[in-house]
Amino acid sequence: MNFFKRATPLGDFSSIALDVHSHLLPGLDDGAKDFPMAVEMVAGLKELGFRKLVTTPHIYKEYYPNTRDEILRQGEALNKALVAAGVDLEVQPCAEYYLDEHFDELLEKDELLSFGGDKKYVLVEASFFGPPARLEEQIFRMRTKGYTPVLAHPERYMVWMSKRWQLQRLKDLGCLLQLNLLSLVGYYGKEIKKQARSFVKQGLIDFYGTDAHDPRHVEMLKEWVKSAESSILAQVHGVRAKG
Repeated sequence: MNFFKRATPLGDFSSIALDVHSHLLPGLDDGAKDFPMAVEMVAGLKELGFRKLVTTPHIYKEYYPNTRDEILRQGEALNKALVAAGVDLEVQPCAEYYLDEHFDELLEKDELLSFGGDKKYVLVEASFFGPPARLEEQIFRMRTKGYTPVLAHPERYMVWMSKRWQLQRLKDLGCLLQLNLLSLVGYYGKEIKKQARSFVKQGLIDFYGTDAHDPRHVEMLKEWVKSAESSILAQVHGVRAKG
């Protein structure tokens, strides 16, 4: 397939509709600073065509020692703020789990936040600075517990630039892949953008997420989705340009 034969902009993200990775809950990590900012971001994501938001604050004990109960309480508070502001879009609170020993403890206790109903999708991430340690073992343990692991932003792990076969191995083990839309924008640099486009064209991606941390990210996506570059998703998802 020639992905660049017709440079048809995606227009908006209504053909994707689901954002499974964002940082909208105020005060829990490096995302939204307060409820007004969070409401502004949700309103912007709705304008972009998203119909469901799964927001995923970090759970990384060393830096962001968030708990399941804290995340659920903040999620309830955000949804009340959205209703009060007249923003008709519900946010589901989940988490982005760093794969470390603390994650192993939460998995053992069955205390993971998941989305997708019976599918029990769980968003996870690993270190960017080297090959993810014990990743296959942790995927196996999650599967035996009934969870479906979703690896966040694989395009940002430079270790896979020369070992892409390993990503297919992870998929064969039952791990799904989530790509950051901001990677396609070029927010993380040219090499990651190139890798992201390659993963999309190869059909490796199962979920998309904005990974939005602030309103600036939302505005960047608004600009990009109307550009010719977004044709890569227009072709993949078989949609036409929005009028």
